[in-house]
Amino acid sequence: MQKPKKVVLAYSGGLDTSIILKWLQTEYGCEVITFTADLGQGEELEPARQKALLMGIKEENIHIVDVREEFVRDFVFPMFRANALYEGLYLLGTSIARPLISQHLVKIAQDHGADAVAHGATGKGNDQVRFELSAAALDPSIKVIAPWRLWDLTSRTRLLEFAEANQIPIAKDKRGEAPFSVDANLLHTSSEGRVLENPAEEFPNYVLQRVVPAEEAPDTPEMVEITFERGDAVAINGERLSPATILARLNDLGGKHGVGVLDLVENRFVGMKSRGIYETPGGTILLEAHRGIEQITLDAGAGHLKDSIMPRYAELIYNGFWFSPEREALQALIDKTQEHVTGTVRVKLYKGRAVTVARWSDHSLYSEKHVTFEEDAGAYDQKDAEGFIRLNALRLKLIATRNARVAKK
Repeated sequence: MQKPKKVVLAYSGGLDTSIILKWLQTEYGCEVITFTADLGQGEELEPARQKALLMGIKEENIHIVDVREEFVRDFVFPMFRANALYEGLYLLGTSIARPLISQHLVKIAQDHGADAVAHGATGKGNDQVRFELSAAALDPSIKVIAPWRLWDLTSRTRLLEFAEANQIPIAKDKRGEAPFSVDANLLHTSSEGRVLENPAEEFPNYVLQRVVPAEEAPDTPEMVEITFERGDAVAINGERLSPATILARLNDLGGKHGVGVLDLVENRFVGMKSRGIYETPGGTILLEAHRGIEQITLDAGAGHLKDSIMPRYAELIYNGFWFSPEREALQALIDKTQEHVTGTVRVKLYKGRAVTVARWSDHSLYSEKHVTFEEDAGAYDQKDAEGFIRLNALRLKLIATRNARVAKK
């Protein structure tokens, strides 16, 4: 690859991306622009600015952007309209953040006339795929630099030696081997590696970042009411809130009650299995509530079709195809199903569980007069079921008759 002249780096301010920043400068002699996204990871981001300045980045080339509302409104909520779960369990907290970061990287590159973007994902993980597929979809001319696939800093010792040789500050807790790796945003925290690598061993409670162990959660249940409009949450307990505020509020409630912890061995897109401990308290409540309001507002045909495409939709997000035409096509179908998904759900939080206990809506398809065990005043003629069953049984009878005939030969 021709040496880039100007690179936009996805920069956290941590040790690894600081080493990448300096490596880009020394390896290519290029100008580096940094982009740091506030995704609600719960860390102070101003130190990232100071560290970038310390490493010679011009003030006008440092971009720290609060993307929390954009993240939830334009990425998390559309995904939750689909009730998306990768491999039936994972709420895609890391996966859904990558296309947003890529979108900003490419936009900043275009604004600055940069010819490349760079990320800190390793060659073993999914994030390299997500960043690079997104960049390709958004700007096919942009180069992508993945230092972990290029450099010879292949051990922790060599990374620290590089940092020391280039006067990169090293926090005391980075001198030793970290017990596990953490990625966080407003939707979830993901912990993996090292102490968690043996799936035969239960994870220690100190891994948990934002959810208390269920055993330590309050002994009294708590109710929360979530109001939806066209499939998106708009209010908690009757108070209208912004998308990011809703998710943050639900995170606090779920975390307090031990809701949303997942210990998962998943299949990475690159071919290997990995174990992660995911904490998604607000997302777990949101998923339960969304399915609760769909129960009374979504037609069976539309709902079952939507459920049938969900695994494919979730896999597209996990594998990095957010900006693909097939994901957009599925999104259009999903969004069409949400036109009447409006109403309120009451969810009980207790000892690690979030359970729908009530739901109501002006758009409800539920008809009590049709399902009542009492007199229905002619709303439903039970005799109609006889012909319905007879027609549906016809092909089964024909098959059984054929099988019996063939068996006699």
